[in-house]
Amino acid sequence: MKIGVIGAGQMGAGIAQVCAMAGNDVSLFDASEAQASKGMNLIQSLLEKGAEKGKYTKDLAQKTLSNLSIKKSLEELAPCDVVIEAIIENTEIKCDLFSKLDALCKRDALLLSNTSSISITKIASSTKTPERVMGMHFMNPVPVMKLVELIRGLQTSDETYNKVHKLTLDIDKVPVLGIDRPGFVVNRILVPMINEAICLLQEGVSAEDIDTAMKLGTNQPMGPLTLADFVGLDTLLSILRILHNELGEDKYRPAPLLVKYVEAGWYGKKSGRGFYRY
Repeated sequence: MKIGVIGAGQMGAGIAQVCAMAGNDVSLFDASEAQASKGMNLIQSLLEKGAEKGKYTKDLAQKTLSNLSIKKSLEELAPCDVVIEAIIENTEIKCDLFSKLDALCKRDALLLSNTSSISITKIASSTKTPERVMGMHFMNPVPVMKLVELIRGLQTSDETYNKVHKLTLDIDKVPVLGIDRPGFVVNRILVPMINEAICLLQEGVSAEDIDTAMKLGTNQPMGPLTLADFVGLDTLLSILRILHNELGEDKYRPAPLLVKYVEAGWYGKKSGRGFYRY
């Protein structure tokens, strides 16, 4: 199967890696050629480390790399059977992209979004073929996390759903069917929890104590503030604003401290500073 992945950040690179590891012919595209190269380098590094640790053979790592290629234009994705979008969490930008893909890709190609909070029905409405549009939300880091949330838009066809469900199993992931409401399943529960942890930080509890309490008190492998830094505080803020605007409940209102950190450019691990320094 020919799969196109748009966006070569951490999520896009991870999606490309797992799809290629399952034997698919994967094309990776990013509007920034530098980011595309960075994404490919990340994949190569992760594959090498995985092989060294014995998670899989060196032959599989090499085969996976041979299944991957960088494309320099969106038009080069036209032959793909499936296109998975993993770009910035912005409704207008995503809708513009899907409108272009709808005109560019062959009629039976599946158009999938890795959005974590934006309405699939809204994204699909930017196309003339909404029945082939669906949400396929991977967890971060993609090569490690088994879950994929499948989200049907109002007009997603049964055929599209069945094909995406099979694809999820074929790339060794576990599908769950969510609903087309902001946050779907995981972020609807997880993001307000992280936001509450930030409120506690504002009130004077240390980041270390918050994370230790949640790890030891609820058996989570990573504290909520460490997780926030890993996800990206800008991404977290974007999701909270969508939840707050769409659902209209104060429990989704972003903590003021989160807003300040994002305004300061403290996005978490990727910027070297968030609730912790890196």
